[in-house]
Amino acid sequence: MKKPAILVARAIFPETLAYLSKHFEVESNQADEVLSPSELSMRLQGKVGALTTGSERIDGAVLKVNPQLKIVANMAVGFNNFDVPAMTASGVLASNTPDVLTETTADFGFALLMATARRVTESEHYLRAGHWQKWSYDMFAGAEVHGSTLGIIGMGRIGQGIARRGALGFGMKVIYHNRTQLSPQLEAECKATYVSKETLLKTADHVMLVVPYSAASHHTIGAAELALMKPTATLVNIARGGIVDDAALAKALAARQIAAAGLDVFEGEPTVHPDLLKVPNVVLTPHIASATTKTRLAMAQLAADNLVSYFTKGHALTPLNQVASAS
Repeated sequence: MKKPAILVARAIFPETLAYLSKHFEVESNQADEVLSPSELSMRLQGKVGALTTGSERIDGAVLKVNPQLKIVANMAVGFNNFDVPAMTASGVLASNTPDVLTETTADFGFALLMATARRVTESEHYLRAGHWQKWSYDMFAGAEVHGSTLGIIGMGRIGQGIARRGALGFGMKVIYHNRTQLSPQLEAECKATYVSKETLLKTADHVMLVVPYSAASHHTIGAAELALMKPTATLVNIARGGIVDDAALAKALAARQIAAAGLDVFEGEPTVHPDLLKVPNVVLTPHIASATTKTRLAMAQLAADNLVSYFTKGHALTPLNQVASAS
């Protein structure tokens, strides 16, 4: 029997490709070319499934010219590259990779918070440029982390992981804002207190963004929100580009309206707003919050398992929508 044909839209681990090849006729993109919408549509011709990595937009235009498509498995927990309603209307299953990256991403969120608060990037640039000639009492004095107040916007799995690290590891007072309040049991486990968004912004010494991207969460942090924050506060975004108005943030950083920011995601990435590159009080990383080999392997495997499960058992392991079974 002929194997189903799938597209792997970006480069992934060779062992993942070998696993998929046991079940599918695989067209891979190990050259790791970023496919334009038209190129993606062309490569999807004749494919019943695809493995994407977050940079490939699956929308009505792509679906219209690929009516044979049955499932797209995202190698990411976020799925703002998917038009899920359009996929559902077209009978295309969408899946993502939750859970397997929770702890690694929470680790990185804290790493970025520490680097931002303690001015790690700024001081390293100073050292590398040969400016360090003597020690001084106020040289790169940053913000206290231990015992400070951590405000988390978005309290899903990753937000909860960050809360536990802050409360249990650093003795921080943790406050959070979310679409819905956590259960009393979860709040107790995270040692976190629910507050309004305005209260969080006014109170927190460090604000961490872990909210999923949607039209409703676009520019959750803009000029008005930045104006509410303490001038000594830091802002960290490990969520998605578009959660923060990057232009407004660059202005606030330049004016020292807030002390510093740490960003792993950007509007229009991989392009970074040029004004963010001009300010010294920002730590910038290229969307690497889940980037450990173990975690990325687990993400690739779960995406692959979603494809295999759908075509062998009629359902995906971590679906985002409901469509007719493949079996």
